[in-house]
Amino acid sequence: MNLLRNINPVTRILGLALLTTPLMFTVDWVSAAFVIAFTLLMVPMCGMGYGRFFKRSLPVLIVAPLAGIPMALYGQSGGETYLHWGLINVTELSVSLAGAIILRVLAIALPVVVLSADVDPTDLGDGLAQVLHLPERFVIGTVAALRMLTLLRDDLDAMRRSRRARGIADQGKVKYWFSLAFGLLVMSLRRAGKLATAMEARGFGGPGKRTWARESKLDAPDWAVMAVCLAVALAALGLAWATGDLRPVWAAR
Repeated sequence: MNLLRNINPVTRILGLALLTTPLMFTVDWVSAAFVIAFTLLMVPMCGMGYGRFFKRSLPVLIVAPLAGIPMALYGQSGGETYLHWGLINVTELSVSLAGAIILRVLAIALPVVVLSADVDPTDLGDGLAQVLHLPERFVIGTVAALRMLTLLRDDLDAMRRSRRARGIADQGKVKYWFSLAFGLLVMSLRRAGKLATAMEARGFGGPGKRTWARESKLDAPDWAVMAVCLAVALAALGLAWATGDLRPVWAAR
């Protein structure tokens, strides 16, 4: 099952904005936990297995605890004091706020992992240009660049093999990786120049109105996805308010 199979990529972007933006104005664990639970529930319904989901989420799971450290050390004080040294004041309230911040980061980042999976760059470009009406020249150039990102790995492998064949792969690590990075930069600039010339030769960015091979629009399922995202955000804030845990960001300073 994949409820997002035929959903416009623009819908994913707008849905993320509707789901995560309200969460940025509060610091409480209830609303964040509600969104995290909903995200985990929707993982198999969005065409992702839990194994793939946690693999893609690993960087977020590693970085999220770091976001709570400043709040624990310098956040609003209250309750029992665990540690006090200079400007550092770790209290019961600051620790609870740090935990809420960690959950907040996860509640904002994990839906991105789900909704950004398996997005075709061409479909995304069609949606950005036809639905959001972003500048066509910029959108098409960005899509072309995303399509060519996969070539960087092939270029890197080819450069490493060529250096090994010429006997210069055993030099210092810093110098070796710097030379690879510089070589990738040169090859990318050359490819970008060729791509720009080819696009100009095919009439991209001309004065006339552009036509599209595939139409991109928002249908009823797209509006339903956005409505669900907004409803989940409002339900999370409503649950936090009902339990008395709703805390605006400015109240946590």
